[in-house]
Order: sequence, then structure tokens, then C-alpha cells
Amino acid sequence: MASLALISSSLSFNNSLPCLKSRSLTHLRSTAPHPLPFRPNLPKLSTVSPLLPRFSKSKITTTTRKISSLTVKASTSAASPSPAPTSITPASPPRQGAAMKPLLASIATGVILWFVPVPAGVTKPAWQLLAIFLATIVGIITQPLPLGAVALMGLGASVLTKTLTFSAAFSAFGDPIPWLIALAFFFARGFIKTGLGNRIAYQFVSLFGSSSLGLGYSLVFSEALLAPAIPSVSARAGGIFLPLVKSLCVACGSNAGDGTEHKLGSWLMLTCFQTSVISSSMFLTAMAANPLSATLTFNTIKQTIGWTDWAKAAIVPGLVSLIVVPFILYLVYPPTVKTSPDAPKLAREKLEKMGPMSTNEIIMAGTLFLTVWFRLCLIMLNGIGSASNGVVGSFHTAKLVMTFGSGSWNMVKVGLWIFGGMLNVDAVTAAILGLSVLLVTGVVTWKECLAEAVAWDTLTWFAALIAMAGYLNKYGLISWFSQTVVKFVGGLGLSWQLSFGILVLLYFYSHYFFASGAAHIGAMFTAFLSVASALGTPPYFGAMVLAFLSNLMGGLTHYGIGSAPVFYGANYVPLAKWWGYGFLISVVNIIIWLGLGGVWWKFIGLW
Repeated sequence: MASLALISSSLSFNNSLPCLKSRSLTHLRSTAPHPLPFRPNLPKLSTVSPLLPRFSKSKITTTTRKISSLTVKASTSAASPSPAPTSITPASPPRQGAAMKPLLASIATGVILWFVPVPAGVTKPAWQLLAIFLATIVGIITQPLPLGAVALMGLGASVLTKTLTFSAAFSAFGDPIPWLIALAFFFARGFIKTGLGNRIAYQFVSLFGSSSLGLGYSLVFSEALLAPAIPSVSARAGGIFLPLVKSLCVACGSNAGDGTEHKLGSWLMLTCFQTSVISSSMFLTAMAANPLSATLTFNTIKQTIGWTDWAKAAIVPGLVSLIVVPFILYLVYPPTVKTSPDAPKLAREKLEKMGPMSTNEIIMAGTLFLTVWFRLCLIMLNGIGSASNGVVGSFHTAKLVMTFGSGSWNMVKVGLWIFGGMLNVDAVTAAILGLSVLLVTGVVTWKECLAEAVAWDTLTWFAALIAMAGYLNKYGLISWFSQTVVKFVGGLGLSWQLSFGILVLLYFYSHYFFASGAAHIGAMFTAFLSVASALGTPPYFGAMVLAFLSNLMGGLTHYGIGSAPVFYGANYVPLAKWWGYGFLISVVNIIIWLGLGGVWWKFIGLW
């Protein structure tokens, strides 16, 4: 009876799931120990019949015959060769190569502009390079290929058309800024690999992590504290804070590429980038190009912008921007996880689980400590001018590091970046020295550096844009644009306030054509300041405003300032959103700095 019930249930199961029926028989054939037909071990009818009073003997006989018939069919199937498996056409691999519509849009942009008549005052090579540059920008926006490939094609087109020589097209690969950005990615690898990033991230979460907004503000103002002491936004935001931000995102379960970007990472990346351009505008020593603005101001109007004058004028609009911008982004591009009351407790538990600092972390912290204090001693002994600013900045740095109880071999560069300018050690040299230490000690391997695809891709496309934008200036296109603007605004007969407002907007949004703040300042600052002064703008006031905006305009694109490629390269924010929110925040910053800032500047007698 038990055997009958088992066979009956098996038949019923196979009939109810036809897709498994053939599979069951195939399994039977493959597991049979010999080719003999399968014979169920059925009890004799005389034994079964007393146990089945409701079944007649004839019914049992009929059932047995049916089972035997099925058994014969199964054995015949087992003996016969199995049918050829149905051929399944493998899925075609995803198409490789460029997306054709974006590629055609990019090419069409270049071709159309190429054949537009060259305006008077512009050379043919300059106009042709503009066509290639704009085509490359369209390709970078629409992305028919990865950014590095698009930029390389732009350089190839400039060489092929003899618009640029090969050495000119690839000249920016010797520029320090793209390499500094790539090195920042390598340092981030070591920062996260050693666990130091997680340790500091958990410290931040334990102190400020009950809300995403509080966590963001803690990063924003920590970065602003370092701004006066580190005259490189690439080094400060990209080299120091990007690894920390990435560690925080990972610690909070927000990773790039797996659908969790919006939990925290997208908002935090965009916020930290946009505020890095604000902190760069607040201090003369917060961005490498700021002293250039001061120098050009003196050359043009014979007035000096001092460190204190700059900071006093920028402190009020700067602090307001640092408060308002993260909140606006929090409203328009919010993280999905906004409150986490249990996060500080969980972070403390994670720290306890991590235990004491590892050997690598101890070496990192010791190196940072020795480097910072050694540099401080040198400054004090040598009596370098304005050392007090460096001391204050380094004090904040040391306090921040000691608060979180950690440091790193890759943070050796922090001390070098803080005091390197005073010792003729530039940021790139400091970064290379730091990376050398990482490689020698094995904290980061060269294979891991080679595996940082985003670093090499960013190096390629950023260097390409720097080269093309630089030669647009050398070919005279930027000076022609400046002179055209000057003639146009000067001929409107407006008050100096309105005229200066138009000049400011043109100066600011022309940064879409630049991949370097220093290049933009060098090409247009003097011309716009001269015209503004001639139209009645108070010269010192005009110089300060243009200097502040020379930093804020870096937030427009993913290539406009040194910190942009690093944060964009983290792949938390799509390019379209990066540009869209970049424009939105530019409007917010202009309103704050020219509106509230204008009132503050009037109060302190700047105009």
C-alpha cells in the first residue's frame, strides 16, 4: 500500500508539473545502476486486498495493469537513446562601441561650427579649435563613450586637422593638476584599504550621525577649517576629504553602482564638492589661484588685497553660503535616509569591534604627527612671514586629527600640503612623496593603483580639456571674447551697478569654457576689472568680487575646479544632475554673495 501511494503521488506530481516530467525520467535513467527495466516492488494482491476493503479485486487488478504499463513505457524510454537536446540560441552579447545618437550629436556640433564663417578678429585655428572643444564638451555631456575616450578623440581630431600639434595637444599631461587629482584617487585607496577611513567615519557618525544633515554639516565646516592652511582645493577636498566621504557613504550602506547611491552618497558628494568652492573663496590662501587674483589686482589698479582684507570681506557671505547650500541640496536632492537615531550607538559598537588601531594605522598617525610638528618648528625657527596663519591652520588640523585619534601614511601629504608652499614643496611633489611611502610600506600596491580606472580616466579627460582650453586662450579667442563683451557693455550706457552686474554674469558663466580657475583668471580678470573700473565701479570692490567669483564659478561643471573631477569620479551623481545642480547652486551663490554680500561690503566700507 505504501508503495502504491508513493508511485501514485509521484505520477500525480509529474502530471501537475509537465516541465519537470521529462527531467524526472532523465534523472531516473542517469541514476539507474543497470539498464534493466524498473520494476516496482509491489506486494501480492492477496496481501493487499484485506487492507483495502473499499477496493474490489478487479479494481486493484486494473490499477496494477496501469502501473505495469507505465513501467514498461518508462523502461522503454530508458533503453532508447535520449533525444537530441533542443538547441538554445545564446543571448547575443551587449553591443560594444559608441552610442550612435550622442556620437552624431557631438560630431554635428563640431562640423556645423567648423563651417560657420569666422568672426572678424578671430584666427582660423582658434575658431577650429573652438569647434573641436565644443564638440568634445557635447560628447562629455552626452557620453557616447567613456569620458576619457571622448576627450582622446577630441585631441585626435585637433591633431588630425592640424589645429594643434601633437606636443601641444598632449601638453597638459605634464600639468600638475591632473596628476594631483589622479594621486588623490590612489590615496583614497590606501585610506579605505587600511580601515583608517572607516575608523574616522565611525567617529564622525558617533558624534554627528543621528541625522544626515548633521553629518553633512560636520564635514562642511571641518573642510572650511582647513581651508586657510591648505592652498589647494584639489589637495584639501580631493586628497583629504574625499576618502573620508567615501568611507562614510560605505559605512552607512550607500555604495556607487548598486542602487544605494541615494541613501546618503549622492547628496553628500554633491554637498561636499559645492561647499569646497565656497571655502576656497573665503580665504586668500584657500586656493592656489587666489594669489594670482591679488597680483593682477595690484598690477591693474595698484591696490593690494591682504589676507585679512580678503577674509573680512568674505566671511559673512561665505558662512551664509556654507549654511544655505547644503540645506538647499537637502531639499532638492535629498538622501533617502534622513534620520538615524541609532547610528551613533551602532558606530560606537563598530569602533569597539574594530579594537585598537592596527600597526599600519599607528605608523600613519605617527608619521602625520611628526610631519606636522617638524614643519611647525621650521616655521618658528625661520620666522617666515604670515606664519601665524599656518600655525592656526595646523593647530586646527592637529586638533581635528587628535579628536578622531587617527592619521595615515597617506596623510603625510597633509603636513606637506599645509606647509609645503613655505618650503618650496608643491602639492604634487608632496603627493608623490606620500604615495612613495605608501608603495614602499605596502599600504598600497602599484597593481592597486593601476586598477584605479577612474583615476586614469579622469587624468585623461581633464588633461585634454586643460590643453584645449589653454590653447583657446593662446590663440586669442578668449581675449577677443573679452574685448567684445567690453565693447558691448560699455556701449549700453547703463549705471555702473547694472554694467558691473552684466560683466559679473558674463565673467562667471564663461567658465563653462575653462578647465582651470587659474587659466580663466589669467585670461579675463584684468580685462574685466579694467572695464568695470572705467565704467565707474569702485576698483577695489570690483577686484574683490571678481576674485570671489573666480572660485564660486568652479562649481558649474565637473571639470571647472580641481576638486570637481575627484568628487564626480566617485560615480555617485550622474553627469546631467551634476551640471543641473551646479547651475542651481551658482544662482544661489550669486544671490548670496552679491545680495547679502553687497550689504556687508557696504557696511565695512568696501564701496
